[in-house]
Amino acid sequence: MSFWNRLFGNHDSEVPQPDIKFGRYSDAYKTEAQHEAWDRALTQFETQDYLGAYLAFLEYLKDPEEGNVYWQLDGDQLCFELYQGSKKINGYADANKVKIEAKIVKTQSLSTAVLRRLMEQNFSLQYSRFALDPNNNLTIVFDTYTLDGSPYKLYYALKELATNADKQDDLLMDEFANLEPVEVAHLKSVPEAEKEVKYAWLEKEIRETLEEIERGKLDKNQYPGGISYLLLNLVYKLDYLIKPEGFTMETLERVHRLYFAKDERTVAQKNLLFFKELQKLATRPKAAFFKEMYRVPATFGITTSVGHEQVVQVLSSELPKMDWYQENGYDKVALAIPTYIVGKCLFNFAIPKYDRLLFHLYFRITEAGYFKALGFQENFRENNGAAFQKKAIKRAIEQITEPYRNVTPDPDLLVFDSPATFARSYLVMMMEMKIR
Repeated sequence: MSFWNRLFGNHDSEVPQPDIKFGRYSDAYKTEAQHEAWDRALTQFETQDYLGAYLAFLEYLKDPEEGNVYWQLDGDQLCFELYQGSKKINGYADANKVKIEAKIVKTQSLSTAVLRRLMEQNFSLQYSRFALDPNNNLTIVFDTYTLDGSPYKLYYALKELATNADKQDDLLMDEFANLEPVEVAHLKSVPEAEKEVKYAWLEKEIRETLEEIERGKLDKNQYPGGISYLLLNLVYKLDYLIKPEGFTMETLERVHRLYFAKDERTVAQKNLLFFKELQKLATRPKAAFFKEMYRVPATFGITTSVGHEQVVQVLSSELPKMDWYQENGYDKVALAIPTYIVGKCLFNFAIPKYDRLLFHLYFRITEAGYFKALGFQENFRENNGAAFQKKAIKRAIEQITEPYRNVTPDPDLLVFDSPATFARSYLVMMMEMKIR
């Protein structure tokens, strides 16, 4: 039974919870066995046991919960495949050479625009390259001589190849009609009911946020910083709770990059571009969104690993910024700021597991209606969200941190007067956690 089933089941009988994944995959949570496999890979490569080193390297990458890596040793050749999102990556290694390839899309006719796009992207790749195979499949390829194929090089080359392959297929097919999917048998469709809930929630959240910007109490021209919090909060929340693929995921990443780009645009100008991108996202056909809703295994995370100290730094620097908005009656902006902070950490970083679980619980509490619509049984709110179930929340916090003997939060710091005061107090509790 999963951790979340144990955590949110009731006391008398275990309540089955929906099998739904949230947030970005991270490869930061390696087991001790995986770290030992990495050490073996380095040692065996140094002693010129190349196939042994690559076997250990694949053991390091294999995530038992993902089912992401498979291999077969046939004499003097090691064949393997791994998965990154929507793409399958195939490779082989022998005493002389390592070659890895992923088919991205199939084209019935060569498009100058597509080929130009991929050729331009080749300039930004350090290890791999986009290419066209004999069967008119657009591919991404990496190869190296075994002598030069250390586990370190292989890791970064594979990560570059896999993450680029995963990103490009949906984007290219969304833009160019003559392209077809290839090697997608491993994609698992999300149930229709889950798609409906996620689409309805996405449309509602975008609509309500844009309406608040246009018609809310806060003047968007006088206080562009507050508007930015509303927009960024929306982007990070959608990214974590919907876990989109393809065009939707790229749109969220693009507006994130746009906002934090060091250019000559003012905050107000960036907000306007941000606003327009989200309007486009909200008006996409439901069928296009549904096509991007699938479950896939992953091998590489794209977030940066940080410790609890860095999480505390983000919380302590950002949380005081809600004070002015709360004191002056801008409640929706005030509430958006702590949720933006949580989403920012989950979007950008691979944080300690206990921090990730506590942030997930934050969303379970603050977005209780969404989780209920998805079929989750435990609810941390009552009276249609007007009140908090204090005992259930404190019990969940204790159950999350109980396996981590060096982590001690103080749930008595929580304040349940309003959504905004609760959100603030929850993050204060995380900042004040004792880590031994």
